Amino acid sequence: MSKQYSVVIILGAALMLAAASWMKPAANSEAGAAAARVARGGYLVTIGGCNDCHTPLKMGPKGPEPDMSRMLSGHPESFPIAGGAAAPSAAWLMTMAASGTAFSGPWGVSFAANLTPDDNTGLGIWTEDMFVKAVRTGRHMGVSRPILPPMPWPNVGAMNDDDLKAVYAYLRSIQRIHNRVPEPLPPSSPAVAANHAAPGEDVAVQ
Repeated sequence: MSKQYSVVIILGAALMLAAASWMKPAANSEAGAAAARVARGGYLVTIGGCNDCHTPLKMGPKGPEPDMSRMLSGHPESFPIAGGAAAPSAAWLMTMAASGTAFSGPWGVSFAANLTPDDNTGLGIWTEDMFVKAVRTGRHMGVSRPILPPMPWPNVGAMNDDDLKAVYAYLRSIQRIHNRVPEPLPPSSPAVAANHAAPGEDVAVQ
């Protein structure tokens, strides 16, 4: 092997090592940033009380508590609700199902959505843009029916872009749970139903 050829090999190896040493910190930096974003999203979901409505309740030793084996999977499809429950008096605005995931009020009956990344029943097919647009506009998937009470979408939508994207990243990271949440039930009053309809949407009044 010639001396010149040996020098070429040594230089090539040195360049490869230099490139690898440069790429590794960059990859580690990207992975660290992604993990930090997911962690930030988990923190926001926790302090924002998302589990209060989107995680079904179970009976614990001290009373109802979130069933974290079904975390953020929304109203259970195994718990069908055919209609709303009237408030006991004018002092009550709404009633809540035993699961803590369905709510009856002047808007009809609303069901907490499945926020897990399941493709068929959760947010699996939602893009980041769709998620941000939904909580900014109060429209399902950002374009369709209104997001109904008690979902505090104006508060969630007030987050800055980085925080909303962090929440989205966290929701993409959690366990997928196949659970098909029912569509909202309309209110009994035609006037109220019309107020909650999307533009051009026909309202079926029960």
